[in-house]
Amino acid sequence: MNAPNVSNVNLEELTPREIVNRLDTYIIGQHKAKKAVAIALRNRTRRLKLPEEIREEIAPKNILMIGPTGVGKTEIARRLAKLCGAPFLKVEATKYTEVGYVGRDVESMIRDLMVVGYNMVKSEMQEQNRTSVQERVEEVLLDLLLPGSNTKHKNYMRPSEEKLPTFTDAINAPLNEQNQTADSHHNMSETREKFRQMLRDGKLDERQVEVDVSRRLQGPTMEIFAGGNIEDLEATMMNLTNMISGSRSKKKLVSIKEAREIITAEQLDKMIDADKVCDEARRRVEQMGIIFIDEIDKIAVRGGERGGGHDVSREGVQRDILPIVEGSNVNTKFGVVDTSHILFIAAGAFSVSKPSDLIPELQGRFPLRVELESLHAEDFKRILLEPKNALIRQYTALLATEGVNINFDDEAINKMSVLAEDVNKRMENIGARRLHTIMENLLEDLSFEADSHAGETIEITADYVYEHLKDIVQDQDLSKYIL
Repeated sequence: MNAPNVSNVNLEELTPREIVNRLDTYIIGQHKAKKAVAIALRNRTRRLKLPEEIREEIAPKNILMIGPTGVGKTEIARRLAKLCGAPFLKVEATKYTEVGYVGRDVESMIRDLMVVGYNMVKSEMQEQNRTSVQERVEEVLLDLLLPGSNTKHKNYMRPSEEKLPTFTDAINAPLNEQNQTADSHHNMSETREKFRQMLRDGKLDERQVEVDVSRRLQGPTMEIFAGGNIEDLEATMMNLTNMISGSRSKKKLVSIKEAREIITAEQLDKMIDADKVCDEARRRVEQMGIIFIDEIDKIAVRGGERGGGHDVSREGVQRDILPIVEGSNVNTKFGVVDTSHILFIAAGAFSVSKPSDLIPELQGRFPLRVELESLHAEDFKRILLEPKNALIRQYTALLATEGVNINFDDEAINKMSVLAEDVNKRMENIGARRLHTIMENLLEDLSFEADSHAGETIEITADYVYEHLKDIVQDQDLSKYIL
């Protein structure tokens, strides 16, 4: 039996080595973690090629990432999902401890993932039809600009003069009227074609037209969930109200440019079969979905400290998460979703608790454990320079919009990297996020006065770094003398 079609991404090209190489363009270091997630993703692709009876027996190897904040745990999971075009959801484990002893409905993570999958598939299908819908959109816009000018389905023929009857004026009068009507429509057709060309050239983009904006029901179905939370109940009641009152629309005065987007969206909605979107989204979520559970260490109950209050809530959340990770059927408004083959990646710093403080059953559902390393000065230097979204590139591009060019020399970058490592050691270790603090403090004055430096090139040297970050450096020097 053929494997399900889960996405338009060519998964064959994503070998473990290629996955790691692509992750390297955004994330510095953490080779062990990258290798683990690359193998997990490749095994999912391999599984899809197997016969159905074997495929159903192979469960994903869920991963537990252990490491301080800011070292790339979330980014690895997010980039992995983007690589394979998989539905991806990040949730905080602590949010399920907010209400009562057991907490909020843990199954909501699956419903949220289905919404992500539905929107993803819908966007892909709309993109495929975007070219074919342009002609319809153009006709609707012309109807708004020239009401009554659409003669596409009307057959107005100019009568041939040889065939005209020549009996009496009484007989000729109606025919003359018909000629005038034909002339009128002929002129209107010419005007419509002229407007069509102007529309294509963008000359009418700022003209105002009145369009009907529909408020449609969101989602293909409406269901009431047994045991659902208050958010589900509110959404259900709103959908029920909309169903009773019907689809409403309101008139809105917009430019042609805005009207084109509104009409395109409406036409694309009409062309897409919601049931097909639903089926494909559910299949993709079940076969390739990824859920990243962050801060899982915050729901661990430290050994010997089990008691009442928050400990009951945290352990209750673990027990609620367990059946979802093990594999169960969850009701969503898009249908029943089987979680057996969704990949779960959990992460936590485990600075106070440790993985063994999780309940044994939950530990067993995360067989792969990867420890991420703390970042050092050399890592910070690479983070500043190498990734596609490197911080130096970001700030350089931001200031370039004001006409200010900034150049960082090697000594300045080295100074910033060493400073980031030292501050993380002396204070709270927040990983690469420390670089955001340093860059903001370094360029604060320049960003504030950017308009007065337009056309200038500013050299960022080690002295410049020391001068603008001297408060941090002085704190560092003083700390040597504090016992």
